[in-house]
Amino acid sequence: MNTVEKLWAALEDVVDPEVGVNIVDLGLVYDIQLDEQQDATITMTLTVRGCPLQDTIVGEVERKAKSVPGVRNVHVNLVWEPAWNPTMMNEKAIEEIRRRRALV
Repeated sequence: MNTVEKLWAALEDVVDPEVGVNIVDLGLVYDIQLDEQQDATITMTLTVRGCPLQDTIVGEVERKAKSVPGVRNVHVNLVWEPAWNPTMMNEKAIEEIRRRRALV
């Protein structure tokens, strides 16, 4: 597994607290780039603009990404275009949300 793949895997541990599903499965992470100096740029969005947990989620993304061996620095590029929508979720996220609703 290369470093970019390890970064994707590490971000699967970052859960959107309001939805209860990780940000990768939700489709919130758009791209991960790693330059020659091993600095990572993570382009992502949130489910809604003005999310009250924005700083918490971005901070967790930075922390998880920095924990990947070989990564020197991390920059989170928070974007609003394209806007997130539920069709960006993968099947795993959809099933997790259905399971959570069944428990309520």
